[in-house]
Amino acid sequence: MDVGFLGLGIMGKAMSMNLLKNGFKVTVWNRTLSKCNELVAHGASVGQTPAEVVKKCKITIAILSDPAAALSVVFDKDGVLEEICSSKGYIDMSTVDPETSCKISEAITSKGGHFLEAPVSGSKQPAETGQLVILAAGEKALYEEAVPVFDVLGKKSFFLGQIGNGAKMKLVVNMIMGSMMNAFSEGLVLAERSGLNPHNLLDVLDLGGIANPMFRGKGPAMLQDNYSPAFPLKHQQKDVRLALALGDENAVSMPVAAAANEAFKKARNMGLGDLDFSAVVETVKVLKHSS
Repeated sequence: MDVGFLGLGIMGKAMSMNLLKNGFKVTVWNRTLSKCNELVAHGASVGQTPAEVVKKCKITIAILSDPAAALSVVFDKDGVLEEICSSKGYIDMSTVDPETSCKISEAITSKGGHFLEAPVSGSKQPAETGQLVILAAGEKALYEEAVPVFDVLGKKSFFLGQIGNGAKMKLVVNMIMGSMMNAFSEGLVLAERSGLNPHNLLDVLDLGGIANPMFRGKGPAMLQDNYSPAFPLKHQQKDVRLALALGDENAVSMPVAAAANEAFKKARNMGLGDLDFSAVVETVKVLKHSS
């Protein structure tokens, strides 16, 4: 199967590489075309525009940074809409709001194309090892056609029904994750400032009812001030912001998520946006010092 891939950031590059290693023919595009070079060395072809990728491939996947980027590759000149047709499928795996997914879906289907939203839960390492969780919604036939691709990219894929449900599920998941990271950050700093060994805290947490892969994976690096980006903080803040908007639409009170959003905004103002989202712990350290 010929698969197109639009967007070669941390996630897209790893996912494209997985497809190549598993025998798929992959055509890639990125706004900065030089980012395609490593994938070309592993057998990928390059499309000069999103439209060129769609023209060549039966299924084209996009994973882009935010709603504006997701809309741009579809609607701009030389974009997806110029070549989408009844024999083509388009799968957007970006994390966007439901309205953006619906807008893209309507545009694709109006040209006869087939659309699926399929945001993923997981960051750099799960993307590299094919252990993502795929949250798909939209056209069931395209989902079934894409299952061989999803089986390479993820450990589990869900079909969640109508367009918008994939986006909503991803925003809820990332809102919970961002809130947890803030509580974890406060706990690490509190343990250390009150005279405890924070490494002991990690061990205690890992043996209890709130043990989880995020604390286990991020904690040791955070204690070494290592925030190499697996999931950039600016994207985490964007996702919490979009989740809060979804809360507004549904009259759901979300004070914990709102506080997390403020912490991530503070971290971005501190210049930490391109670091891993665990760098939000630095906002706690600053607050402690200033008190």
